[in-house]
Amino acid sequence: MTAFSDNLISIGQQISDARIRFHAAQSVTLCAVSKAQTAQAIRAAFEAGQTVFGENYLQEALTKQAQLQDCAIAWHFIGPIQSNKTQPIARHFDWVHSVDRLKIAQRLSDARPPELAPLNICLQVNISEEASKSGASGQELLELALNIKQLPHLHLRGLMAIPAPCNDFEQQRDQFRQVRALFEQLNHHGLQLDTLSMGMSGDFPAAIAEGATLVRIGAAIFGVRPPKPQPDSVTEGN
Repeated sequence: MTAFSDNLISIGQQISDARIRFHAAQSVTLCAVSKAQTAQAIRAAFEAGQTVFGENYLQEALTKQAQLQDCAIAWHFIGPIQSNKTQPIARHFDWVHSVDRLKIAQRLSDARPPELAPLNICLQVNISEEASKSGASGQELLELALNIKQLPHLHLRGLMAIPAPCNDFEQQRDQFRQVRALFEQLNHHGLQLDTLSMGMSGDFPAAIAEGATLVRIGAAIFGVRPPKPQPDSVTEGN
């Protein structure tokens, strides 16, 4: 637990330093990316004070959730969404960051149990327009957001982005600035979004400089990630 405590304290200080340096008015939530980590590692991080965890692979996440039912964890799904996995995602997560199609949003809304609070949703935007990445284009966002806003069991909260990797701080800021501009455009149309999910271990200070309210960090908390597990063994839906 000591290692996790030290890592979380260090990251918390770096987040605080970035907020002060760039005069960020908003608070910043730390989402610990726990894909490929064991339930024991997550429990140790939870006992060290971390309560928000992000998972990419559904079956892996469900197994760990079953082992950690006694922990008051807020579970965020941050990976690509297969159409035939929307029901368990809607039932077992508090947030979904990677919605980029109306069809997926409709399925999540239909599957969300009415006794649960509306599922918090972020729209994933492919800000770098990389063919290898999921995400809606900037041109699609407004129509998509307005349609999702009408779905009864979802709460549209904001945008998520994973820009192209870059080591230059100002270039990092420029990519995040584009995401923030889209966020502000949507709010100009009355959407009342409050969440910018952007920034990872290598670029979260630049994301905070451009208004991030949630950063997703894995290796800096858990250390070098174990070998990647095989993805869920079904063909991705449309």
